[in-house]
Amino acid sequence: MKAVQAELLVPAGDMEKLETALYFGADAIYLGGDAFGLRAQAGNFSVADLSLAVDRCHAAARRLYLTLNAYLRPGEMPALKAYLEELRPLAIDAYIVADPGVLSVVRQVDPQRPLHLSTQANTTNSGAVNFWSDQDVSRVNLARELSLDEIRMIRRDTDLELEVFVHGAMCMAYSGRCLLSAGMSGRSANRGNCSHPCRWGYALVEETRPGEYFAVEQDSRGSYILNSRDLCLVEQIPALLEAGINSLKIEGRMKSRYYVAAVTRVYRQALDSYLVNPDSFRFDPQWRIELEKVSHRPYDTGFLFGDGDAKIHAEDSYYHRTHDFVGIVLEKKAEMALVEGRNRFFPGEELEVFGPRMRQQSLIVGEIAGEDGVEKTVLQPNARGWLKLPGWVRPGDMLRRASN
Repeated sequence: MKAVQAELLVPAGDMEKLETALYFGADAIYLGGDAFGLRAQAGNFSVADLSLAVDRCHAAARRLYLTLNAYLRPGEMPALKAYLEELRPLAIDAYIVADPGVLSVVRQVDPQRPLHLSTQANTTNSGAVNFWSDQDVSRVNLARELSLDEIRMIRRDTDLELEVFVHGAMCMAYSGRCLLSAGMSGRSANRGNCSHPCRWGYALVEETRPGEYFAVEQDSRGSYILNSRDLCLVEQIPALLEAGINSLKIEGRMKSRYYVAAVTRVYRQALDSYLVNPDSFRFDPQWRIELEKVSHRPYDTGFLFGDGDAKIHAEDSYYHRTHDFVGIVLEKKAEMALVEGRNRFFPGEELEVFGPRMRQQSLIVGEIAGEDGVEKTVLQPNARGWLKLPGWVRPGDMLRRASN
């Protein structure tokens, strides 16, 4: 099958992250509004913010999709209708929905709006894809439980746009539809407020021995039987495109600005390298090394190569990373750059500056001058200072330091 020109779809939890995603190479942004999305704890966007976000994306010739993928209760439908009326004037490129009731209300209030189907709808076969096509859905995000062969089978039976997650956190529940959080903390994952109890440590207790805890596995930190590994499919981009996937989606609306930058630039480079010349494409091991510099659980390929070979269980609940985000470039004048600190750093430290298209360079920090011209002995978080950086550095580039 001939590969398609796939879109790179990147999350944005707030306006800063949206700007970062655009700068580092996203083709499209997905984000949540004040209601009816599945990340209630993310920054999210008011209607006024959404208007600005749409303008910013369209000025850069990129697309913006709004998540409305929560499952609603009967009493919430009037509020949904009122919200959709507020959104109607905005040129949002598509709504992402899961609940058929939400889809129905969107069609009543805003019938011309393109609709994408969320992974929460757990679409696992071409019959379901074609059913959603009959409901005027233009794109389906396929269930993460599908193998590559199953994705190919679905593509053969439909012309609808297909989207898959390629990077980020996985959920132990079926297509993310979990009741554990609601049962243990009263916060429903299906309504955007997951407390992530699958990341907690667990032990067995025998009923006649209250207070005595027995680890399920031999780990001094506890037992993590519900944990999942993080998905990383950067090496599988050629196979996914050749299977007919139209959109490669990165998870992480609650992740940091640094995560958005570092992950987006790697997938942008890998995707472009393949699309420029598929026949001569070679995976660059440096791309995987760069992804190790982002906070993550152990990486794996999930279910892509079949249920029998699925590796989704993580051995612990701890995040791994090799580098810390320490600053972002705000302004550049000749060789001097104004940097805003995110973690403190000192003159004489070795840092790495990086930008889009895999631009990066290690350097030793020289003198740091405050905005008032006074020399600083340290650049603290949220403080600003001028320092010498390589000539290629641009506003939006970032600084990081190897972790201890």
